[in-house]
Amino acid sequence: MSAGATAGRAADPAQEARRRRTFAVISHPDAGKSTLTEALALHAKVISEAGAVHGKAGRRGVVSDWLEMERTRGISITSAALQFAYEDCVINLLDTPGHADFSEDTYRVLSAVDSAVMLLDAAKGLEPQTLKLFDVCRHRGIPVITFINKWDRPGRDALELCDEVQERIGLRPMPLTWPVGESGRFRGVLERSSGEFVGYERTSGGAAIASEQRLSPGEARAEVGADWDRAVEESDLLSASGGDFDAEAFHAATATPVLFGSAVRNFGIGQLLQQLVALAPRPEPRPDVRGRPRELDAPFSAFVFKVQTGMDPSHRDRVAFARVCSGAFERGMVVTHAATGKPFSTKYAQHVFGQQRDTLDLANPGDVVGLVNATALRVGDTLYTGKPAVEYPGIPSFAPEHFAVVSTTDPGRSKQFRRGIEQLSQEGVVQVLRSDKRGDASPVLAAVGPMQFEVAMHRMENEFRAPVRMEQLPYSVVRVLEDDQQRALADGRRSEVLDRADGTPLVLFASEHEMRTTQRLHPELKLSPVVGAQG
Repeated sequence: MSAGATAGRAADPAQEARRRRTFAVISHPDAGKSTLTEALALHAKVISEAGAVHGKAGRRGVVSDWLEMERTRGISITSAALQFAYEDCVINLLDTPGHADFSEDTYRVLSAVDSAVMLLDAAKGLEPQTLKLFDVCRHRGIPVITFINKWDRPGRDALELCDEVQERIGLRPMPLTWPVGESGRFRGVLERSSGEFVGYERTSGGAAIASEQRLSPGEARAEVGADWDRAVEESDLLSASGGDFDAEAFHAATATPVLFGSAVRNFGIGQLLQQLVALAPRPEPRPDVRGRPRELDAPFSAFVFKVQTGMDPSHRDRVAFARVCSGAFERGMVVTHAATGKPFSTKYAQHVFGQQRDTLDLANPGDVVGLVNATALRVGDTLYTGKPAVEYPGIPSFAPEHFAVVSTTDPGRSKQFRRGIEQLSQEGVVQVLRSDKRGDASPVLAAVGPMQFEVAMHRMENEFRAPVRMEQLPYSVVRVLEDDQQRALADGRRSEVLDRADGTPLVLFASEHEMRTTQRLHPELKLSPVVGAQG
């Protein structure tokens, strides 16, 4: 499952960092993200047979989706970290939630990667969630490789899809492969660097690696005919219009390499892996809170980008996922928790992918470490060794748009209820808001999307054994109350003041109109948008 053993006990973290490729897959729901994750693992020989989220009856779900809701609904809600060796590189693949309601978790994951694979459905092209996630990549300057998926099904024209990428998100497409045969009639791809034809043979259910057939241009013309001629003509057109690969533009995040394939059929996945190894950026020195880059060979440092519990039903543990930024991590080392200045033991360190776990002994810049039973760690925390101390910028939270009050239906489980709510808050599954008026027994949950409430209820009942009732509140707008002495002014008939876990007072309004009305009645009221809230 992991490639940790392949790295050995590295004496030079900077040299080991050059072997790392750490990336995430971003897409709209149902574009095939989880299937692509497994197809990559299959090609790297991490697993022997791929599952499919929407496969035939009797086929198992993808190994990266572990939560019951994920398996039954065929979506990714949580994220997973998979490490494997490929050629002479170590690949760190951070799978991300695929549903729009979990954008915040995906944003956290994107803070820990050096590049991204943007997965597009051949029939749908750029969809709303893909656009939103690409905006995060643009904001962070993350280079993007585009994989146009499901070419084995009817879809849109390849040139049209490339034009859409250029026009809607401003990335110049640079196709590395070009489809031979229109979508739904996939014959293979023209490999533009070599001019060769790469054909694929279907496998039963796409569970195994598809066999490849390589042909010279002359052989391809004889074998494929008009489809080959059209692919060559379109490839020449791309070259004439500036569509050839430009490494500088890719790393500047102004252009995107494009590949075509089918994750469920395992077509084109090998080329994607090869290009990730060849093109994707390596870990670089990461700036601290003062903007000073910390060199890769500096003493160990890492930041926590995700906290998760319940990943293994047989263990009630809590895993903090940390991206290594500098130095070498060795299991058992004692590090400093920057938020508290206290020592933190790393005795229980693991590679975690779904319900699969391996003990992790060594990690280098770009790697992800799963720290088990890390109850003191929060999203955005920094860990480090040596001097001087280092702290990385925290991870911003999204402004919530949905609110609900929650309480337990079994008073005898109130202790479990409080523990579960606190756990969900620490993980960032939901934001928890409290007030003296409502009391600890009826906190308000705040979320970016309503499905976060479903996950919270499911986990409260199944993981913490605390059955709950949830009542949606009529609020949709939230602002920070800058002056805590103004609570009485902000607390109205269709507004309410509650405190976030970090003590920040928030005002919830039923609508933008209600907020403007309140401000008109009380012009002295000091409100500001919820931005940059630390996770």
